[in-house]
Amino acid sequence: MSLILQLQQLQGDSLQQLQALYHSTQFPMEVRYYCAQWIESQNWTGIDVESAAAGEPAANVLLQQMIQQINLKVNELTGEDMFPIRLKLTDFSRDLMNRFSSNPLNFVRTIRHCLEQEQQLVSQAANGEQLEGMMPIPDSHREIESAFQQLKWLTQDTEKDLSEQQQKQELFVFQYQETLRIQARLNQLQHDGSNPQKQMEKTQLETRKTEVENMLQAEAQQLLKMRIELAEKHKQTFQLLANVQNRVLEDELIRWKRQQQLAGIGGPPEGTLDTLQCWCEALAELTWQNRQQIKKVELLRQQLPMKVPGIDLLPELNTSITALLSTLVTSTFIIEKQPPQVLKKETRFSASVRLLVGGKLNVHMNPPQVKATIISEVQAKALLNNESSNLNETCGDILNNCGVMEFHRDTGVLNVTFRNMSLKRIRRADRRGSEFVTEEKFTILFQSQFTVASGELVFQVRTLALPVVVVSHGNQECNALATILWDNAFTESGRVPFVVPDKVPWNEMGKALNSKFMAANGRSLSQENLQYLSIKAFSSQNLQSDNPSQLSVSWSTFNRDPLPGRTFTFWKWFHGVLELTRKHLRQSWNDGTIMGFVSRTQAQDLLLSKPNGTFLLRFSDSEIGGITIAWVAQDPQTNERQVWNLQPFTAEDFNIRTLADRIHDLPHLTNLYPDIPKDTAFGNLYTPIDEAPVPGEAGYVKCDLVNRIPGLSTRPASLMTDNPATPSMVHNEPLSPPSMNQGHTMDDLSIGNLDENDLSSMLQDDAYDDGGHNQLNIDELLTGLNTGGLTALPTPTSTSINIGGPKV
Repeated sequence: MSLILQLQQLQGDSLQQLQALYHSTQFPMEVRYYCAQWIESQNWTGIDVESAAAGEPAANVLLQQMIQQINLKVNELTGEDMFPIRLKLTDFSRDLMNRFSSNPLNFVRTIRHCLEQEQQLVSQAANGEQLEGMMPIPDSHREIESAFQQLKWLTQDTEKDLSEQQQKQELFVFQYQETLRIQARLNQLQHDGSNPQKQMEKTQLETRKTEVENMLQAEAQQLLKMRIELAEKHKQTFQLLANVQNRVLEDELIRWKRQQQLAGIGGPPEGTLDTLQCWCEALAELTWQNRQQIKKVELLRQQLPMKVPGIDLLPELNTSITALLSTLVTSTFIIEKQPPQVLKKETRFSASVRLLVGGKLNVHMNPPQVKATIISEVQAKALLNNESSNLNETCGDILNNCGVMEFHRDTGVLNVTFRNMSLKRIRRADRRGSEFVTEEKFTILFQSQFTVASGELVFQVRTLALPVVVVSHGNQECNALATILWDNAFTESGRVPFVVPDKVPWNEMGKALNSKFMAANGRSLSQENLQYLSIKAFSSQNLQSDNPSQLSVSWSTFNRDPLPGRTFTFWKWFHGVLELTRKHLRQSWNDGTIMGFVSRTQAQDLLLSKPNGTFLLRFSDSEIGGITIAWVAQDPQTNERQVWNLQPFTAEDFNIRTLADRIHDLPHLTNLYPDIPKDTAFGNLYTPIDEAPVPGEAGYVKCDLVNRIPGLSTRPASLMTDNPATPSMVHNEPLSPPSMNQGHTMDDLSIGNLDENDLSSMLQDDAYDDGGHNQLNIDELLTGLNTGGLTALPTPTSTSINIGGPKV
């Protein structure tokens, strides 16, 4: 049953968690439903999301194909009842392109995260469990939306009050002008006191003047009261506005940035910025409306000055609203796509910067320029503490570091994408003590300047990227990744750049390692795996605790001090395992056929309880990026059962022949622990073998290298005299001179032990005694052997050669 059909059977909490998943990622559920077959058939895990150079082209292809699939589905959906769906899918197609075109790797991360969470939901719902870590939509979003509704009502209310106050003030001014006219007429009548008519007019005017003055006195008191009440309402609005803005910027935006940081070490994607932009734009609009109201109040006060009893709130309100607007603008200048945190000199990299309020404040009418520079940790501290007056101070040179922000009208996004930046030069600080190059942190500073309200307000905005480690050579990358993992996983909110704790609880370390490993390889680490890692990490310490997970691991233990008896650190060993699995063993790891994190002693105990021929796969303790096969068999010397361990295979070995094929080559391996036939466990990964030799373009037949273990019989288990599950083991006698070994075949000899005469004699006398059916140019084969074209694999197994299907 397809995954989408299983999702349709979810109920209750599981269904709510599915809705929360797609709400948090902002990926349209309609697209997931209508394009389910295509989505579930793509190899999302095969794309390297950690490397832009390696993964971005493939990710971009998948994004384009997704858009095509949506458009095809739009054309397929016919009928009047499908019209709204077609419109929605068309909008989704455009939105996905606008959202992910500058960062296709984030598109892959989002789809991969959704599919992984869906699979967990389905499996745990089937077991009656609840998916840990997936909570319903938080109430904070509804609270913020509710607060925005209240703010809009308050702003409309103060706007109405301000309009009434303006009308009343205009009436007051009109009435005041009437008193001035009455007074002027009274002054004229003062000189004509003997005229009875004028005397009567004078009396009437004085009465009217008294009435108007009394009215003005009452109007003035009422107007003053309205001013005080409006100021109190504005104060209430500003307090609520500040609270909502604090929740959006200090809680939600900081949470998004934290998720972005954790995504850099394998955490789930940080999600879209659409909701945050909607909130920030609403804040900008409300703040601007209230600021305009305050400006209008100031104008009315200038037109009709009145002394306010007590403390006048207007100056404070004016300062508060301007500060709120300034904080909003500077805080919403953010890095949408972070530059790589391990930055190699002379290598192209990209980044994207976005202003979340750019559309509402009309900044796009005069698009600002953004500049990127690299600064040191010391310079970053001085910048945040306002101790640096020179914003152009850098510690290196970046090419193509300037860009102009662009406004996308369809989405309202104002951003700039730097696609071709390159670090040309870096100036490092003087290192002291035990500091290493790969522990020195830098950051990319993005800064810009623009005006708002026709130049009334000038904003200088800047934002710092996540810490980066600059390397010159590929062999520095492993240690640099350790620095980044420690910083991203264990940073504290509001820290001084880029201070991190020297020790962290192992439980937190385990979560970080699991997140990193799961992002690279799919399946998460089990509690047994993490227990094994904790014991390995603390192997150099004399532990007094039976539970190492309760201890704290230091940076030195993590990636400075070598493991006991080794030349490498814990992190280098773990990173080697992660990379080996990611490049060559990912499918087997996800199939659960690799036990991996198990000690030699534990493997021996497990295997000795099983029949001969049982084997398991464990990561090597002695070699970085190695995996070994441990199996149980009879010792030919003592006839006692014991566990054997092959020399570890590395990535170089798997570049030649895959793990599944190597297991298939060895008949001594019969069942994967505990009791799974090896063909059942690995059969789907075997490389198909041609039944007959197939000449290549130049007419030559291709040779396959096949594993053998010297000293062990290669007969099938069914032909052995003892238990078929117990491969018999024989000794290879030392090779005699070529004249005495005419009867040997390639099944009996290791090519690593043959000289040119051995191989020539064997090929001429045995291998091609078939009437010339298989013709092989022996001179060229020997030339290949002498020049290193055919080499034995670096394991205790020897190598045979297969020509097509038959073994030579």
